[in-house]
Amino acid sequence: MPPHTASVDLRKNIAITIEVMNAMNAVDSPRLFPPLEPYRHGLLKLDNIHTMYWEECGNPIGAPVLFLHGGPGGGLSPKHRRFFDPAHYRIILFDQRGAGKSTPHGEVRANTTPLLVEDIERLRSLLEVEEWLVFGGSWGSTLALAYGEAFPERCQGFVLRGIFLCTREEIDWFLHGMRWFFPEAHAAFVGLLPDAERDDILNGYAKRLFSDDPEVFVPAARRWSQYEGSCVLLEPRAETIAEFGSDAVSLGVGRLEAHYFLHQGFLEEDQLISNLEKIRHLPAVIVQGRYDMVCPPRTAFRLHDAWPQSRLVIVGNAGHSAQEEGIAAALVDATEQFRRGRRFD
Repeated sequence: MPPHTASVDLRKNIAITIEVMNAMNAVDSPRLFPPLEPYRHGLLKLDNIHTMYWEECGNPIGAPVLFLHGGPGGGLSPKHRRFFDPAHYRIILFDQRGAGKSTPHGEVRANTTPLLVEDIERLRSLLEVEEWLVFGGSWGSTLALAYGEAFPERCQGFVLRGIFLCTREEIDWFLHGMRWFFPEAHAAFVGLLPDAERDDILNGYAKRLFSDDPEVFVPAARRWSQYEGSCVLLEPRAETIAEFGSDAVSLGVGRLEAHYFLHQGFLEEDQLISNLEKIRHLPAVIVQGRYDMVCPPRTAFRLHDAWPQSRLVIVGNAGHSAQEEGIAAALVDATEQFRRGRRFD
């Protein structure tokens, strides 16, 4: 762990970054880059169960950047391509096992964090990338750290948002703690379960999510995913909740989040902090919404405290979602910092 004086630096750094983000939000926030389409995409056979969808957009000879989506099971959106200057970056995105256009959708067999890390390496080799900037939010931040700690020599740096380290405390917060701020969403979430099963929400949902009967697992997946969709924004929106409840999103999110929570992300407790020395020498920007109810700021503070060389940006008027204006502005600012030469002073 870093010396105790890092805590003083942390408080100083936080005060500065909050001031910067508030000023930027009020005056001239960087916007997402214009919509763009992939110039290349494909399907990569991973094993006898899974096939991975991947795509590239932007500059084919540009600086490689890897985008890691959230969830687990969240999948890609066209908006995810827009955090990067397409004239500078070779933007590489993929749907993780069981998510998005990867098949089979919602599949939990042969679906673990070590396998996802191996998948990233297979994609890197396929695309002939020597090293890349790694960008991940929410569960994507978990996977980015796990990948970086396994293959630090392949990483130029990190842009991380809405930090999730997959500890027992964080999983418990998702299942129980959010009710203190979203009691109506939590009541709907546990309302799927009979009273006798509400003391063990995770296993109650697992019984239904991993059923073979679509009449059982589809409503359970929809209810799980809508619960998350109700809590991701500072100001909840009906269209976001509806999107999370769609068949395209809910099965991947519901099944895979429950699967990974049951196995604590296939990580040892606090593994990502314990192994941080493997990537501490690399530059990183951590973007965190002050009112993030899905992945509360305390986790981002813990990560930065263990990684004082990183830059921590607290967005004062945002929740969890990367699509909130302040979060999006901070993420674009981070990728632009890397484009300008990875200076963080």
